[in-house]
Amino acid sequence: MKLSLAIALVLVSTSVVRAEDPSSTVADEVGELGGDTAPTPEPDPAPPGPTPGTTPTTPAPRARMSTPPSRTVRPRGKDNGEGRLDKTEDTVQGGRHWRIKTAQGAVHVWVPSGYDRATAGTVIYVHGYWTDADGAWKEHELPRQFRQSRQNAMFIVPDAPANMDESVHWPALTDLRRAVARGNIKMPDGPVVVMGHSGAFRTVMQWVDHRLVDQIILLDAMYGGEHAFDEFIKSGKRADQHKLIVVGAAVAQESAAFIKKYKFAKAREKVPDYMSGFTKDERRAKLLYIHSQYSHMPIVTNRKVIPLLLKVTRLKAL
Repeated sequence: MKLSLAIALVLVSTSVVRAEDPSSTVADEVGELGGDTAPTPEPDPAPPGPTPGTTPTTPAPRARMSTPPSRTVRPRGKDNGEGRLDKTEDTVQGGRHWRIKTAQGAVHVWVPSGYDRATAGTVIYVHGYWTDADGAWKEHELPRQFRQSRQNAMFIVPDAPANMDESVHWPALTDLRRAVARGNIKMPDGPVVVMGHSGAFRTVMQWVDHRLVDQIILLDAMYGGEHAFDEFIKSGKRADQHKLIVVGAAVAQESAAFIKKYKFAKAREKVPDYMSGFTKDERRAKLLYIHSQYSHMPIVTNRKVIPLLLKVTRLKAL
């Protein structure tokens, strides 16, 4: 009887102390009663390392979706898919520039001074999220970067999704090419290079089976679509003719994991300042991975990466 009374007094005393001590938690009590304690979060697993034979590097942080800036939504016109499309023409960076109005948004087309359609190729640049073709054209200084590349090509910049909720504007590359033709602009017959930044992967992954696409350049865009890019570089009908360049920064982990699957891949640290910074094997590589020293947006705005990588293609120099 005395022992039971003593235990009861101890329990009452403990309850009072708990009530007066705000630092006491449910987890503390669970631990004292012999149950499982709240688990300590484990760190994220280490990302895949670079391709064997390359210098290890500290991976860039995984991408985070930032708050989108304010953006003017431009209404799209109706289009029956036939007839000539309206366009404007002017001179930009010494070359001819057209802006075509389509039901899928604006399409910018630019050719440099000295352009020769007989030997020219085509570059299709697809922008990422939180902008549109007009915004990327101006704010990322795309015509200036295209001119700096000194490539004999027709450069095309179509509208693409500005966020995850928007559907792909041009799921068929054939439709985009038809829109340019309906703007009364004749495209060249040379190599077709597709370059996409960030969320552009959603559009680019749908073009991997187009018979004219020769090379794809992903600018921090390996957010998804790996199976499509596998098809482009390995399992597709014309995979043996294709080249792929993957630049990784925010998604360096995903990019490195993709590259590790292929023994023929080449990898390097940093985007070089000049073409001479690439080795002969890197320039000729069927699959090249570059771990970028530039972060997600500077890759497309600092006027260093886009002009340089356009030279690592089968396009002809001016």
